[in-house]
Amino acid sequence: MTKLVLASGLVTAAMAARAGAQPVRVHPDNPHYFEFRGKPALLITSAEHYGAVVNGEFDYKPYLDTLQKYGLNYTRIYPGFLIEPIDKFIKGNTLGPKPDRLVLPWARSDKPGYPRGGNLFDLDRWDDRFFDRLKDFVAQADRRGIVVEVCFFNAQYDDTWPLSPLFHTNNVQGEGKGDFKDAQTLKDPALVRRLDAYVRKVTEAVNGFDNVILEVCDEPTMTGTPLDQAGPWLRHYVTIVKETEAKLPKRHLLGQQVQGPVGGPCDLSADPDVGVVVTQYTWEGAAQQMGGMRGLDMKYGLKKPIELNETNYYPVWYDAEGVAASRVEAWEFMVGGGAGFNHLNGRFTAADPRGDTPDNAEVLRGLKNLKEFLEGFEFVKMHRDAKLVAGGVPKGAFCRAIGEPGRQYAVYLHHSTGEKGPVYQVTPGKYRETLTLALPAGRYQADWVEPATGAVLAAETWDHAGGDRAVTTPEHRVDIALRVRAKAAK
Repeated sequence: MTKLVLASGLVTAAMAARAGAQPVRVHPDNPHYFEFRGKPALLITSAEHYGAVVNGEFDYKPYLDTLQKYGLNYTRIYPGFLIEPIDKFIKGNTLGPKPDRLVLPWARSDKPGYPRGGNLFDLDRWDDRFFDRLKDFVAQADRRGIVVEVCFFNAQYDDTWPLSPLFHTNNVQGEGKGDFKDAQTLKDPALVRRLDAYVRKVTEAVNGFDNVILEVCDEPTMTGTPLDQAGPWLRHYVTIVKETEAKLPKRHLLGQQVQGPVGGPCDLSADPDVGVVVTQYTWEGAAQQMGGMRGLDMKYGLKKPIELNETNYYPVWYDAEGVAASRVEAWEFMVGGGAGFNHLNGRFTAADPRGDTPDNAEVLRGLKNLKEFLEGFEFVKMHRDAKLVAGGVPKGAFCRAIGEPGRQYAVYLHHSTGEKGPVYQVTPGKYRETLTLALPAGRYQADWVEPATGAVLAAETWDHAGGDRAVTTPEHRVDIALRVRAKAAK
């Protein structure tokens, strides 16, 4: 039996098993979180650079096995609009496949001349090999309880657009004659028609799966596309997805990154057809990308799940404390009320799809500990709580909390710099703080947790009359978490 037949059988079985299942959705009892397979869900991961399907050299099964091993349940892919030069940003970048391992939605023609090798593309025909690989990837993720976020577009760059099948010299139709800034606009009707077909085809291909979230575009104005041209283009594809799924069995959540001024043309967070608010980096990335912490502060009132779905590119865009910096951004965002977190991880490559390095093991353990910490609560009953920590947070520290008044609370604090940037720089030391918590009267069990290891460093029980309560942390190097639960009175 061929691998293709085996893969096809797996896909058919996975889709049949989930035929009556509800896709990932907003939790009906708390719209700040997801529901997946009938249970409240937090999506937390450290993922490869979105090339798992388009890079035929990348063996995605051991990659997905690694995520599963650490209890991580989320990954993100680009399905063909954008590919990158080999080793761009980082050696082994999965989104830069070798020429002979490139797998894209469009079939090749019989005419040579594609600059990465091989024949030009024929935009009138689809390549079944790509869609078989796409469906198998989603099916393999489904078997492991992993949600796949399918992001149709990323802003084209001056070095990526000339590689795209949709660039006019790379297809036999000669379509796509604008420059890279025009690719995220409605200027070229012929190109828009091809992109419409691409979005519809990919949407149809993954519609049968329940472990899918759809996303329109990453960084739509990153490379200079004007906001007032990118905004209508984004809304056009929100409509295309909605209209396509209206004719199909399942309806999936759709997300879009907030970029540019709040409330501006590329802020679709209030659109009723956009179910997920997407942010990237910690506070703000290049070209006014809304960071995750800023998103929690500004968009929580929309009552939608908020994702931080891309961080700095690990390890090259972090300093020597990159493991700790990766950890603190995840913990602060998720303990602050986030619904999904994706750490962009360059340790996963075609040469090493397991990302099997000592530092990566530390990164993944930090995320595993975070997921287990939050899943130790009835988190679906908790909400962002900006008043719980009423004092004691020193200068140079960041602190966030979620809670269910009188019943359960989670607090996280770390020592870092970088409030206005895309990433934190942690400031290790020997720290001990006395925080003031504003709590209703009750009896509470409090546990101080070390995020790097998941170990409980100290525990105590309080009988509290109500109002302010001083609590002192154990000594810690970078960060500390606090778990507080109500206990029955004696």
